Amino acid sequence: MNDMTHDSEMLGAAKSADVATSQDHYSFLADIKVRLSVEVGNVSMTISEIMALREGSVVELDRQVDQLIDINVNGTLVARGEVVPVKNKFGVRIAEVVSNGMAHARVERRN
Repeated sequence: MNDMTHDSEMLGAAKSADVATSQDHYSFLADIKVRLSVEVGNVSMTISEIMALREGSVVELDRQVDQLIDINVNGTLVARGEVVPVKNKFGVRIAEVVSNGMAHARVERRN
Protein backbone atom coordinates (compact mmCIF):
# COMPACT_ATOMS: atom_id res chain seq x y z
CA MET A 1 0.00 0.00 0.00
CA ASN A 2 1.43 3.39 -0.95
CA ASP A 3 1.43 6.47 1.27
CA MET A 4 -1.44 8.16 -0.64
CA THR A 5 -3.74 5.16 -0.20
CA HIS A 6 -2.82 4.90 3.46
CA ASP A 7 -3.39 8.64 3.97
CA SER A 8 -6.81 8.58 2.28
CA GLU A 9 -7.85 5.54 4.35
CA MET A 10 -6.73 7.29 7.52
CA LEU A 11 -8.61 10.45 6.50
CA GLY A 12 -11.77 8.43 5.81
CA ALA A 13 -11.50 6.69 9.18
CA ALA A 14 -10.92 10.03 10.93
CA LYS A 15 -13.99 11.56 9.25
CA SER A 16 -16.12 8.57 10.31
CA ALA A 17 -14.83 8.90 13.86
CA ASP A 18 -15.53 12.67 13.82
CA VAL A 19 -19.14 12.10 12.70
CA ALA A 20 -19.68 9.45 15.37
CA THR A 21 -18.06 11.66 18.02
CA SER A 22 -20.11 14.72 17.04
CA GLN A 23 -23.31 12.65 17.07
CA ASP A 24 -22.43 11.36 20.54
CA HIS A 25 -21.44 14.87 21.63
CA TYR A 26 -24.87 16.27 20.71
CA SER A 27 -26.92 13.29 21.86
CA PHE A 28 -27.90 15.17 25.05
CA LEU A 29 -29.88 17.56 22.83
CA ALA A 30 -32.12 14.79 21.46
CA ASP A 31 -34.87 15.26 24.07
CA ILE A 32 -35.13 19.05 23.79
CA LYS A 33 -38.44 20.09 22.27
CA VAL A 34 -38.50 22.71 19.51
CA ARG A 35 -41.39 24.23 17.57
CA LEU A 36 -41.74 22.92 14.00
CA SER A 37 -44.10 25.03 11.89
CA VAL A 38 -45.17 25.02 8.27
CA GLU A 39 -45.75 28.18 6.26
CA VAL A 40 -48.05 27.89 3.28
CA GLY A 41 -47.57 31.52 2.30
CA ASN A 42 -48.12 35.04 3.54
CA VAL A 43 -49.50 38.40 2.52
CA SER A 44 -49.34 41.96 3.82
CA MET A 45 -52.70 43.52 4.58
CA THR A 46 -53.87 46.77 6.12
CA ILE A 47 -55.81 46.71 9.36
CA SER A 48 -58.95 47.81 7.50
CA GLU A 49 -58.59 44.89 5.06
CA ILE A 50 -58.25 42.48 7.98
CA MET A 51 -61.25 44.02 9.74
CA ALA A 52 -63.28 43.57 6.55
CA LEU A 53 -62.71 39.80 6.53
CA ARG A 54 -65.85 37.75 7.03
CA GLU A 55 -66.71 34.09 7.05
CA GLY A 56 -66.12 32.86 3.50
CA SER A 57 -63.58 35.58 2.67
CA VAL A 58 -60.58 34.38 0.66
CA VAL A 59 -57.10 35.76 1.28
CA GLU A 60 -54.71 35.24 -1.63
CA LEU A 61 -51.22 34.25 -0.51
CA ASP A 62 -47.91 34.95 -2.22
CA ARG A 63 -47.13 31.32 -3.07
CA GLN A 64 -48.03 29.40 -6.21
CA VAL A 65 -50.03 26.17 -5.85
CA ASP A 66 -47.17 24.04 -7.23
CA GLN A 67 -44.45 25.62 -5.01
CA LEU A 68 -43.02 23.81 -2.00
CA ILE A 69 -44.02 25.07 1.45
CA ASP A 70 -41.52 26.23 4.08
CA ILE A 71 -40.77 24.10 7.14
CA ASN A 72 -39.36 26.10 10.05
CA VAL A 73 -37.83 25.10 13.36
CA ASN A 74 -38.16 27.88 15.94
CA GLY A 75 -38.74 30.34 13.10
CA THR A 76 -35.71 29.28 11.04
CA LEU A 77 -36.17 27.70 7.62
CA VAL A 78 -34.76 24.16 7.68
CA ALA A 79 -36.58 22.38 4.85
CA ARG A 80 -39.23 22.61 2.15
CA GLY A 81 -41.96 20.13 1.43
CA GLU A 82 -45.42 19.39 0.19
CA VAL A 83 -48.71 18.89 2.01
CA VAL A 84 -49.97 15.30 2.10
CA PRO A 85 -52.99 13.70 3.76
CA VAL A 86 -52.28 11.45 6.75
CA LYS A 87 -55.48 9.69 7.82
CA ASN A 88 -57.76 12.63 8.71
CA LYS A 89 -54.95 15.15 9.23
CA PHE A 90 -52.45 17.17 7.23
CA GLY A 91 -48.87 16.02 6.95
CA VAL A 92 -45.77 17.35 5.21
CA ARG A 93 -43.47 15.31 2.99
CA ILE A 94 -39.92 16.68 3.10
CA ALA A 95 -38.74 17.45 -0.44
CA GLU A 96 -35.49 19.27 0.33
CA VAL A 97 -33.42 20.12 3.38
CA VAL A 98 -31.95 23.60 3.64
CA SER A 99 -28.50 22.82 5.02
CA ASN A 100 -27.47 26.32 6.07
CA GLY A 101 -30.73 27.01 7.92
CA MET A 102 -29.69 25.24 11.10
CA ALA A 103 -26.40 27.12 11.27
CA HIS A 104 -28.32 30.32 12.00
CA ALA A 105 -31.07 28.82 14.16
CA ARG A 106 -32.45 31.06 16.88
CA VAL A 107 -33.44 29.84 20.32
CA GLU A 108 -36.93 30.98 21.12
CA ARG A 109 -37.71 31.31 24.83
CA ARG A 110 -41.25 30.65 25.98
CA ASN A 111 -42.73 31.21 29.41
